[in-house]
Amino acid sequence: MKKNPAPNPLEGRIILIGNPNVGKSVIFNYLTGKYVTVSNYPGTTVEVATGTLSLRGKKFQVIDTPGINSLIPTSEDEKVTRDILLQDVQEGPCHLVQVIDTKNLRRGLLISLQLLEMGLPFTVVLNMWDEAKSRGIEIDLKTLSRELGLPVLRAVATRKKGLEKIKEHVQQPGPVNTPSLSYTDLIEEGICRILPLLPETPIAKRSLALMLLSGDESLVQWLHRHLSPEEIAKIERIRQEVQASYQDPIGYLVNQVRLKKVDEMLSRVQTSSEVVPKTLSLFLGRLTIHPLWGIPVLLVVLFLLYQFVGVFGAKISVDFLEETLFGEWLLPPLIEFVRRTLPIQWVQDLLVGPYGIFTMALTYAIAIVLPIVGCFFLFFGLMEDSGYLPRLAVMTNRLFKKMGLNGKAVLPMVLGLGCDTMATMTTRILDTEKDRTIVTLLLALGVPCSAQLGVILGMFTGLPAFYVLLWGGLIATVIIVVGYLAAKVLPGEGSDFILELPPLRLPTLSNILVKTLARIEWYLKEAVPLFVLGTLLLFLLHQTGGLTFLEKVSTPLVVHLLGLPAKATEAFIVGFLRRDYGAAGLYMLAREGLLNPRQILVSLVTITLFIPCVAQFFMMIKERGLKTSLFITGFILPVAFGVGALLNFVMALVGR
Repeated sequence: MKKNPAPNPLEGRIILIGNPNVGKSVIFNYLTGKYVTVSNYPGTTVEVATGTLSLRGKKFQVIDTPGINSLIPTSEDEKVTRDILLQDVQEGPCHLVQVIDTKNLRRGLLISLQLLEMGLPFTVVLNMWDEAKSRGIEIDLKTLSRELGLPVLRAVATRKKGLEKIKEHVQQPGPVNTPSLSYTDLIEEGICRILPLLPETPIAKRSLALMLLSGDESLVQWLHRHLSPEEIAKIERIRQEVQASYQDPIGYLVNQVRLKKVDEMLSRVQTSSEVVPKTLSLFLGRLTIHPLWGIPVLLVVLFLLYQFVGVFGAKISVDFLEETLFGEWLLPPLIEFVRRTLPIQWVQDLLVGPYGIFTMALTYAIAIVLPIVGCFFLFFGLMEDSGYLPRLAVMTNRLFKKMGLNGKAVLPMVLGLGCDTMATMTTRILDTEKDRTIVTLLLALGVPCSAQLGVILGMFTGLPAFYVLLWGGLIATVIIVVGYLAAKVLPGEGSDFILELPPLRLPTLSNILVKTLARIEWYLKEAVPLFVLGTLLLFLLHQTGGLTFLEKVSTPLVVHLLGLPAKATEAFIVGFLRRDYGAAGLYMLAREGLLNPRQILVSLVTITLFIPCVAQFFMMIKERGLKTSLFITGFILPVAFGVGALLNFVMALVGR
């Protein structure tokens, strides 16, 4: 896990903050250009983008924080943003830029009040000004600036209108007008009692006291770093005493006061006409989430996603890179060079052998997974910038709720049909660790990658349609049942399904390309080493006879439980190296006439539910940790053989 790059202590930082889907990333790309680093915030799996802005001969670090709806966190994304404000702003001069969707000014101003209560200076950018105007929304900028005591700018980020003014307002922090917000007498008394107990912080102590009174559990670690156990216990007693006087949570009461203040401000700065033009964007936006017509739109988008990622990326591109570029142009001369210059056999095997760093690790990482990663990131950016991404989640939410998830899970699951390794990476878009763990489990359990799926469908050629329908039905049933049970058993809370639906927009190509290249750079730095590590492990097992031992141990399970020939054991061993290799081994057995229709079905159900390939396994370790990854693998193995054995028994019983 990478640490955030340290800021330049001489120049300072620019921190972009705002609600989800307000255009922060577009403004970030405008300010930073191509000098972008995407890394995990320390101690989390949340990605934070950083870049550099050169301005008037000085350099500033620009940080694009995750989107938030409140500075009292309810998700890991919101906690990261709050922690950046709570901790990172003290590391040097910084200037905040709050980006607000002009159409949803009320929601943005709620964040503005919290920032003002923190005592942090910032500039407000009202983005999507053109969309608000098309809906008849007018904002009095001068009055709003006076109400907040801050500079307020208007912008249309996708067209780069108004963005140059942001640079003009990057300056040293100035004075902040603290909003005149008064809470109930008991809450104010609780604030006064907590204030003397708090350490010096880069934000106003009153704001921190309000967070603690509101029951912000995400501050526990911070409190233990700065206060004694006795002081922490005293703060908790104060909170409980104040809470005992109210039926509603204190956080709710605090929020109501802030919303009342926001509504008062809105009444003075915003006017709206009653007639909203029916644009094509609005029509298509409603169509995409319609209970009936949204379904064919959803199916078309998923089909295009699969065709672009699963067919063009995982087949056409991979075939060219693997068979032509690596198979004919690069590897043959490299293998010849290694064999001539390095006469030691084990060194040759390490570099260009069956489990060699060049012939397996880099070939897999660059020729097989990279084109799939690039195609997905490109399509993902297209859906992200067009505004369809949240609509896709809305349309599939009902289905995934049955598995204890929400509609956001559709993206990694569909992506798994292209490459499960890369799909495991994208579970980061889910809100809670519980959701990410469940989707990781389901990907490893029953989602075949496109290469494996192609071989599987090829094996069903010539068999009655009943077999492929039974295969698909069994896999879907296992996924739904396991997802449902996992949601009941795994600790933690599932995430609420709260998404803003932005209007559909025409994506900006330059913005999509910048984000895609930044994500590919991350893949090359973070994921490729996992392929090398996995290959080294297989090399050691091969050299020490470990692979042969595993084959002998597994043979009784394959023969007696699944009713398959002993030679099928090799397919399952190789399936751990790469999913489609395992399916290809079964395909060769079927071609040789060693598998009958029942054995074909049993073997394909088992290999589909089999443990993840080595690349996905190492990606699981990186994303979920070693303990969770071993548990998932240990759970999947008996499930795969158990379902296969049960299917074999039932089909033999009915004479199939």
